[in-house]
Amino acid sequence: MIKLIKINFKILLFVILISVPVFSQTADSVKNDFALSDSGFVMQKSPTGALLRSAILPGWGQFYNESYWKIPIVLGVSAWFIYLWIDRNDSYTYYKDLYNLSLNESSNGTTAYKDLRDAYRDFRDKYAIYLGLTYFLNIIDAYVDAHLFDFDIGVNNYTHKPELRIRYKL
Repeated sequence: MIKLIKINFKILLFVILISVPVFSQTADSVKNDFALSDSGFVMQKSPTGALLRSAILPGWGQFYNESYWKIPIVLGVSAWFIYLWIDRNDSYTYYKDLYNLSLNESSNGTTAYKDLRDAYRDFRDKYAIYLGLTYFLNIIDAYVDAHLFDFDIGVNNYTHKPELRIRYKL
C-alpha cells in the first residue's frame, strides 16, 4: 500500500513539474489568439488550462470553471472508489496469505481460499478501473465546461422566450 502511495506521489510530482511551463505557454497563447480575433469575442476560461488543472488535482478544473457544486461529487466518488480499492486489496492480501499458508500445511480447503482470493483481486481491479474512469471523466468535464462557460441562455426582450446566445471565434 505504501509502495502504491509513493508511486502515485512521484507521478503527481512529475506531472506538476512538467505542467508548470505549459500553464504559462497556454495562457499566453490563448490570450494572443483571442486578442487578435476580429469578432470581438474573448473566451473567459481556457479549456486547456482547465484540463491541465483537473489532470493535476481532480476538482481543480471545476473550481477554475466556477462549477463549485461539482467538486464534492468528483472528490466524493474518487474517495469512495479509493476506499473500496483499499478494502478489497486488504481482503485480497488476507485470503492470499491464508491460501499460501494452507498450501504449506495441507491441501484441505485451498480451493475456497483460492476462489475468495481471486474474487477479491477481481473486485480490487474493477475499482481501480472505476477510479481511473472517474479521473478521466473529471478531466473531460473540466475541458467541456470551460468551452461552454461563455454560452448564454437568456430571454429575448421582444418575444420573451428563452434563446441560446452563442458567441464564437472566427
